[in-house]
Amino acid sequence: MLTQVNPKLPMRDQALTRDFYAQLGFEDVGDYPGYLMVERDQVEIHFFEFKELDPQENYGQVYIRTDDIEALYQFMLANARSAIHPAAPLQTKPWGQREFSMLDPDNNLLTFGQSV
Repeated sequence: MLTQVNPKLPMRDQALTRDFYAQLGFEDVGDYPGYLMVERDQVEIHFFEFKELDPQENYGQVYIRTDDIEALYQFMLANARSAIHPAAPLQTKPWGQREFSMLDPDNNLLTFGQSV
């Protein structure tokens, strides 16, 4: 019965969020007052406006699976190197995943992973 999940994350500045995700290869698929939807391949992420958000207190997180972690990581390094989490470059985890993480302008954590 379930067919898809679309995470909803907070954002303070819609234009900044749209531009950040565009550099990650996401396309704008819905831009409404206080609400944004972006998509890349089969992944769609929604954002709701939260102007009072303190990024240091934001725990928004999304885990996104990929079938080519190496190519994705190289793309992200080339297009958004500064967003790679300093403690989470591409590495193999004990739980059998190759992963890396990024932080968006609101401190939402995006972790990309592929089974080893």
